[in-house]
Amino acid sequence: VQLQASGGGLVQPGGSLRLSCAASRFALDYYAIGWFRQAPGKEREGVACILSSRSSTHYADSTKGRFTISRDNGKNTVYLQMNSLKPEDTAFYYCGTCGVGDSIYSTGYWGKGTQVTVSS
Repeated sequence: VQLQASGGGLVQPGGSLRLSCAASRFALDYYAIGWFRQAPGKEREGVACILSSRSSTHYADSTKGRFTISRDNGKNTVYLQMNSLKPEDTAFYYCGTCGVGDSIYSTGYWGKGTQVTVSS
């Protein structure tokens, strides 16, 4: 299982970015795939998860209404559209397999991440 995140960068507060998570050696549509982030000195947080069945989506309270997760099975890619970005969204973002309970959690597979910095 190989996952690679891309699309991070520097953006001003209120701006937007779209992250991509591309998979190789396996088909993403059979898995629940999520986005996670970790800022310096903070615990890793699950921000969004898209399930394999019916592609239902789940979000952390901190990102609900601003972030949208989606998948393109033809391109074997999962996206995270991030709008209305805030400085507190600054973190290293990873994609990986996910589950949903009281919060979004990792189910074990991780990809290489990408840095998102929100600053004026």
